[in-house]
Amino acid sequence: MSAPSGEDDRRRREAVVHGCREIGRRGLTGGTSGNVGIRRDGHGFFVSPTGMAYETLLPDEVPLVTFDGRWYGPCRPSSEWRFHRDILMARPEVGAIVHTHSPMATALASTGRGIPAFHYMVAVAGGADIRCAPYHIFGSQELSHAALDALRGRRACLLANHGVITLGTNLDAALSLAAEVEDLALKYCTALGIGDVRILSGAEMERVMEKFRSYGSQSAVDPELEFGGLPLPARRAS
Repeated sequence: MSAPSGEDDRRRREAVVHGCREIGRRGLTGGTSGNVGIRRDGHGFFVSPTGMAYETLLPDEVPLVTFDGRWYGPCRPSSEWRFHRDILMARPEVGAIVHTHSPMATALASTGRGIPAFHYMVAVAGGADIRCAPYHIFGSQELSHAALDALRGRRACLLANHGVITLGTNLDAALSLAAEVEDLALKYCTALGIGDVRILSGAEMERVMEKFRSYGSQSAVDPELEFGGLPLPARRAS
């Protein structure tokens, strides 16, 4: 694999910078914590560099890492490069990875809990729950293995005493899911503080996931809703 070059690589590195700034802007992480990765191809990926302020990060400082463990560029990759590599190798549908230390999700993960089906929107992560991977020290291969297992059949997981990982076909999807997981964690923690939390059944979550397959589609079918034509013209005042 050659060093990064070309307009496509430039756009990917700019996307990493944008993602890093977005997780801060959205309150999903603080300081230099968290990281963002973008798939380059079947051989490597761009990932945010380690220990650098996101507000001043430049695209040219975003390193390329290959699946065989080499990196290119002026700055060393995130200490979490292993789970970026392993997820991208195992999940060909994933184009972007976002890792945050968002407050409520991290607080929940610090109890070793995931997010069960207390709300139907849990299904946005791909299943009936959002699992919590057991604790391993950051940057380790053990953490990567634990994250892969927790992400099996899912697009998000919590990391015990650590944070959150979300996946997307693109960066916007991974960022949106990171925000959704934080919102779900906030609601779940609030519900736990009120009392017993009602958990939706597996059958009900299957129904939700089936509906999600056409959610947001302009071609979705609703037998009780018919297309009535183009918008009516505005009525003129008499």
